Amino acid sequence: MDAFAGGFIVQSLLALWFHLRFGFDVTKLGALFFGVNMMAGFSALLAARLAARIGLINTMVFTHLPSNVLLMLVPLMPNATLAVILMLVRYSISQMDVPTRQSYTMAIVSPDERSAAAGITGIARSVGASVSPALSGALMASAPFIAAPFYLAGGLKIIYDLLIYRGFKSHRPPEE
Repeated sequence: MDAFAGGFIVQSLLALWFHLRFGFDVTKLGALFFGVNMMAGFSALLAARLAARIGLINTMVFTHLPSNVLLMLVPLMPNATLAVILMLVRYSISQMDVPTRQSYTMAIVSPDERSAAAGITGIARSVGASVSPALSGALMASAPFIAAPFYLAGGLKIIYDLLIYRGFKSHRPPEE
């Protein structure tokens, strides 16, 4: 569900949205994606430290939820500066769920099943993410729905976060 939702806002479609909404040229788009990807990298690096303090599931959910609220606020910004700031703040916490999800999955699966679990989750994420960009492109082709991918992605990701928390908050991995 998370990968499907994320497919609504892949970087190519975000670039198109920033171009259509704020007239970003290639130089501005390059700077934007340099910034957000740097923030995402730092986000992933900080995840382990945060998870050591509050737990893997809490780190996944408590960073991903506000990240997705910020995503849904981006199209509501009246100017490019505010939209970029929201994107940077979002990406500063958006990737903390990736290493923690992988660690959690490996921690709760028996050692002899870890390769299979990693393969299955990887395939599921790839398949999930493959459909939504086409839907997103179709929505963005219609002016009234140009911001819809932000709301769909954020909303579905929030539902995913709540389901993950509900389903796994009491199932702690051995190291916790």
